[in-house]
Amino acid sequence: MNTILCRILNKLAFVCPGGSSVRVSLQRMRGVKLGDNVFISQHVYFDELHPEAIEVGDNCTIGLRTSIFSHFYWGPRQNGNFARVVIGNDVYVGPHCLILPGVTIGEGSVIKGGTVVSRNVPPRVFFGMASAEILGQVSVPLTSQQSYEDFVAGLKPVRRRPRCDR
Repeated sequence: MNTILCRILNKLAFVCPGGSSVRVSLQRMRGVKLGDNVFISQHVYFDELHPEAIEVGDNCTIGLRTSIFSHFYWGPRQNGNFARVVIGNDVYVGPHCLILPGVTIGEGSVIKGGTVVSRNVPPRVFFGMASAEILGQVSVPLTSQQSYEDFVAGLKPVRRRPRCDR
């Protein structure tokens, strides 16, 4: 398919209504392999240059603002410089996820919102990053009135307390 048309369809699918109809149809037209009963939330980005390298199985949900990449080009573009992304059947991908090239997500898995998926995920697991925690104490706020260097110099480490639930 013409690259310009492919990019226009991707932009339309990004914002148009119809998560189980119009968006799915537009991505299929681009070459993304989508199974039956797939729901694509708004603002989902499928790789613009190699949509044909992305496969999503049956009964899957792709959450709001998720991005799925099948390539990274460092330097000049080379033919064949991409890696397939395979999302198995019955997978739920939460909102704000990033799925990197070469990843396979196993059947029935659930990806926690906000997760960067940089390696394969086995079937039937709940996969995601650990909960957020305090990283340091801020003594100089990061605003336009202070420099980044002052902010970093003002960071104080936080002594971690043992958790009782471990």
